[in-house]
Amino acid sequence: MSHAQSATSASVTVFAAPGSWIESGAVAQCHQVAALNGMIHVAGMPDLHPGKGAPIGAAMASTVLYPFLVGSDIGCGIAVYPVRLKKAVPERIAARFPDLDQPVDPASGDDIPAGYTDQLGTVGRGNHFVELAKVDAVLDTEHASRLGLTTGDLVLIVHSGSRGLGERILRAHTEVHGAGPAPDPGAYLAAHDDAVRWGHLNRRLMAERVADAIGAELGEPVTDVCHNSVEIRDGVYLHRKGAAPGDGRDVLIAGTRGTHSYLVAGHAGPDAGHSVAHGAGRKMSRADALRRGRAKHTVEELRRTAVGSLVVCGDRQLLFEEAPTAYKRIEQVIGDLVSHGLATPIVSTLPVVTYKTADLAPRRGGRR
Repeated sequence: MSHAQSATSASVTVFAAPGSWIESGAVAQCHQVAALNGMIHVAGMPDLHPGKGAPIGAAMASTVLYPFLVGSDIGCGIAVYPVRLKKAVPERIAARFPDLDQPVDPASGDDIPAGYTDQLGTVGRGNHFVELAKVDAVLDTEHASRLGLTTGDLVLIVHSGSRGLGERILRAHTEVHGAGPAPDPGAYLAAHDDAVRWGHLNRRLMAERVADAIGAELGEPVTDVCHNSVEIRDGVYLHRKGAAPGDGRDVLIAGTRGTHSYLVAGHAGPDAGHSVAHGAGRKMSRADALRRGRAKHTVEELRRTAVGSLVVCGDRQLLFEEAPTAYKRIEQVIGDLVSHGLATPIVSTLPVVTYKTADLAPRRGGRR
């Protein structure tokens, strides 16, 4: 870190059991962040893993605003929409998924934050996805019924962010100030809030596109919470990178395309940065996942998961990089949140079809 560091480091707490998989590099990044000027407290979630310059899966409170602690995908988050569909046949649904790499023209009624129309209604790369899933188990009957969810119900899970808008905002800062603080916090926050709104709009547009394409009826979201953001909380800047607000919010904590995900009720306090985990968290680097995956699996094996769901992904490299084995066990992450009193599981979901990127190659038998 090139800029001034405080004489004493902030406190660091990692909310994970001793047996949980937490890389030492991620903990080291938490301590590097804790040494930044103005930093008060760093809370590591049980899905903590190393990021570019700052840990992913952390909530960081400071008297100074650091844009790089939010990162480039400002407003990235996960929305869950209940859907009604007569029959959820994975093969049929997978074949009807729209190409979510192609942007949509904004409707006249859409208020486009920052006027940014590029990439509108697109999913992006990396760990972003859109998934038709079914409620597998109800874990808190009262809370689930309040949300209108019961076993067997179908939901659309949309994980994406502000695409190029967030990148543009971070780049404008880092080109001049690097990893240093925002010289004008108000100006950064205004741009940040636009990107957060854009992320919400982007997730809604994708949900509408998918529902329309597969002939499903779309309900109002039961949750739509972003996990890359900064807010002013108790008079300080609370940065979240790969951590979701966990103070009275319902949050979908994503597993992998071949495992459960969990909708939880968050009730995290200040020690945890009022936050909960956002997913299973990577266990392997992308390069490792690619190398190991190619030695063990064929592309076709990765298109159908152990739970019988299908994966729509035309990018072979991405199929390997995002393999379920590249991630930590979601049950361990949820267990750590529960044991630390940060969250209560409401329902678990299982994938039916997970979309990563369009598969435009003709299938055998001429089907696309």
